[in-house]
Amino acid sequence: MLQELSIKDFAIIPTLDLSFENGMTVLTGETGAGKSIIIDAVGLLAGGRSSVDYIREGTKKATLQGLFSVETNANVLPALEEYGIELDDNQVLISREIHRSGRNVIRINGVMVNGAGLRKIGQYLVDIHGQNEHQELMKVDRHEYLLDQFAQKEVGPVLKKYQSAYSEYRKYFKLYQQRRADEQAFAQRLDMLNFQVNELQEAHLIVGEEEQLNHEYQELSNFQDVLEALSTAYEVLAGDWEGNGLDVVSRSVDTLERIEELSPRYQKLTETVRGAYFELQEATSEALSIRDNLEFDAERLTEVTDRLNLINTLENKYGTDISEILKYQATIEAELAEMTGNGLQLSDLKEQAIAAKKNAQQLADQLTNLRQAASVKLATAIHQQLADLYMEKAVFSVHLTATKNLQVRGQDQIEFYIQTNPGESAKPLAKIASGGELSRMMLAMKTIFARDQGVTSIIFDEVDTGVSGRVAQSIANKIAKIASYSQVLTITHLPQVAAVADHHLYIEKNIIKQRTVTTVKHLNENERIDELARMLSGDQLTDAARANARDLLTKANS
Repeated sequence: MLQELSIKDFAIIPTLDLSFENGMTVLTGETGAGKSIIIDAVGLLAGGRSSVDYIREGTKKATLQGLFSVETNANVLPALEEYGIELDDNQVLISREIHRSGRNVIRINGVMVNGAGLRKIGQYLVDIHGQNEHQELMKVDRHEYLLDQFAQKEVGPVLKKYQSAYSEYRKYFKLYQQRRADEQAFAQRLDMLNFQVNELQEAHLIVGEEEQLNHEYQELSNFQDVLEALSTAYEVLAGDWEGNGLDVVSRSVDTLERIEELSPRYQKLTETVRGAYFELQEATSEALSIRDNLEFDAERLTEVTDRLNLINTLENKYGTDISEILKYQATIEAELAEMTGNGLQLSDLKEQAIAAKKNAQQLADQLTNLRQAASVKLATAIHQQLADLYMEKAVFSVHLTATKNLQVRGQDQIEFYIQTNPGESAKPLAKIASGGELSRMMLAMKTIFARDQGVTSIIFDEVDTGVSGRVAQSIANKIAKIASYSQVLTITHLPQVAAVADHHLYIEKNIIKQRTVTTVKHLNENERIDELARMLSGDQLTDAARANARDLLTKANS
C-alpha cells in the first residue's frame, strides 16, 4: 500500500506531504482544485511518462517521493531482484526528480534505475484507472493472462508443462530447420568443430602448465651458463687458491673477535660479519651440491620446446591463454553435441520435432479445454457483478479463436466481448462507447480480478462519471468491496462513493501571494458531513442537506 506521498514544486503544488491508510481513501473537492494532480504524481512514481510541464513555474525541478509497503505483495519481489534492489523492512521508497532540461533522476531504495525499470516495478505497486484509461482490462493482449489468472489452479500446472514441451519442440524444430536450410554449411561447420575439438582434446591442456614449462625451458636451454655460474661462484667462495671468499671473511671474523669485547659497537659488527660467514658457508655448499647434480637432458629440452610451440599455436588460434582456450573448448564441445544430436541425422531430427510438437499440441488442447471451461465460469461471475451494477441485461462472453501456430502460451487467442443491450450483437470490450457502461464493466471485472492481481494500490480517477442514483450506490459498493483486500484511492464527485470511504481528503485551491496553491485536508466527522452535504446540494449548506449526509454515512457504515 501507499503509505507516504511527498510532492514539491509539482504543477500548482509547492509542497505537500500526505499519509495514507489501508482501506478506501476518497479525494473530493471543486473541479480544478488539484485532485488529479495528486493522482498524476502517484502515476509518475509508478513509471508514468514525465514532462517539464509538470514543473511548477519559477522552479528548476519537481520532486516526488512515495513510500510503499509491499509486505503482502510477493509479485514485486522478482522485479526488485532484477535491478539489485533490496527491501528495507518490506518497504519500497521511490523518488523521482524532473528537471527543466528533461533529465529524470529515479531512485528506488537508493538504487538508480531508468524509466523502464520504474515501470516494471511500478506495475506491481499502483494500478490507475481513469475515465478513458483502464489499463490491462482494456488491452486485448492481456485478456489471456486475466483468464488464466482467474483459473490459476486448473490452468497453471498444465501451462507450465506446455511451455516446457513447447520449448523442447522449438529446439528440435529450429535445429531441423537450420540443418535442412543449408546442409553444406552445416557439414562444413560440423567438420570444423570436429577438427577443433579433436585438436584441443588431444592437447590435454592444463591451466598453469605454460608458466611451469617456460621456467623449465629457461633452465634447460641455458644449462652451460648455469653450470659456469655455479662453478665460478664456488671457486670464488672456496676454491683452491689463495684469498678465496670464505678465507677472507674468516680472517675478518678472527680480527674482529679480538676487539669485540671492547665496545657494544664492535660486538655488533663482529656478529654481523660472523653471520655473513656462516651464510656464505651454506651458500657454498648449496652451489656445490647443485653443480654436482646438474645433468643436461637434451631429450627433455626437445619435449618442452615442442609442448610450448603447441601451446603457442593453440593460443594463436583459440585464445590468449590456456584458460581462454579451455573455455572455448567447452563452448564448441557443447555446440558439437547439439549439432550431432547424439548421432541424429536430418530424418531423425524431423521425427524428434514431430514427436515434440505432438506432445506440445496435446497439452495445448488441454489448455484450450480448461480455458473454455474457465470462460463459462468467468462469464457467470461477471454477470453476477453486472447485475449488482444494474446491467443485468448485459451479456459478457469470452471469445477463443485458434492461432495459426503454437505460441508460447498455447494456441488460443482470447478476447472479452460484451453485449450491453438485448438484440444487439456482442462487441469487443475494448470498443464499448458508453463511459458509464465502461466504468461499470471495469468495476465488475476489477472486483473479480483485483484480489489476485497483487497490486499494492488501486486508484480510481472519476470512474463514476456519467452515473447517478442507484447505479452510483452500486458503484460505491463495488469500490468498497475492492478496498476490503487492496488499498483504494478514488477521486469522485458522487456523495454515495465518498460516503463509503474509510478516509476522506478534501482538496482545495487557494491564491496565496498571487500564486495558485493546492492544499489537502483530512476531514473529521463533522467536516465530512459538511462536504457530503455540499456534494448533495451545492454550496448552500442546509440542515436538510446535512441530515441527508448523516443518513448517507450511517447507511455506509452499516
